[in-house]
Amino acid sequence: MSDSTPVSPRPALPGSVTLPARPEGLTVNPAQTAVVVIDMQNAYASEGGYVDLAGFDISGAQGVIGRIGKVLETARGAGMPVVFLQNGWDADYIEAGTPSSPNYHKSNALKTMRARPELSGQLLARGGWDYELVDALKPQPGDIRVHKTRYSAFFNSQLDSILRARGITTIVFVGIASNVCVESTLRDGFHLEYFCLMLEDATHHLGPDFIHQATIYNVEKFFGWVSTSTEFCGAVSQIAP
Repeated sequence: MSDSTPVSPRPALPGSVTLPARPEGLTVNPAQTAVVVIDMQNAYASEGGYVDLAGFDISGAQGVIGRIGKVLETARGAGMPVVFLQNGWDADYIEAGTPSSPNYHKSNALKTMRARPELSGQLLARGGWDYELVDALKPQPGDIRVHKTRYSAFFNSQLDSILRARGITTIVFVGIASNVCVESTLRDGFHLEYFCLMLEDATHHLGPDFIHQATIYNVEKFFGWVSTSTEFCGAVSQIAP
């Protein structure tokens, strides 16, 4: 069970609620909180997407999609902004970098296309099926989309200015992959002075299960707070919008 003892990093505003979390409860206010959805695209969560073609196990993605859907419904009902991040590049992959870029060498999508030239132009290219968000998580009116070209959603994007313009101080993270793009973005958020909460059952990892547990450990001990979709929805649903 999560510890519900509240942490008091700043005065609680009217309408705030304390979320059960680890290592201690986190007090949040909907007016200062956004849910950031990391890379819930066909590339990462659908059969025939880049991650599936690259040989990663995506069998757990469907359960995560359902839990994210409930989180977003609850967040919208409380008036929290929802921000969808989409990872990828232009159709010519100029944004992906040249061989002088580490991304060229470490991106599994780029490596897969080099190994299988018939896939060239299909993986994570804006405008293509692979790049699009999964059908079950299509943005609703008022939701925000942000394009990103690297693991961290704060790198060379408008995410920070979008959040600050809305007075956001707390970010709730859901999405794929917990050990890559979620953790990279959450770490940058910590260094940019955001309070970061990861919902452990509404994030999915690439690789063995211990990778997900390692990310949870890092977040809980060093970079933020950890909770679950059930605990988030239970607490936030009590708030009147």
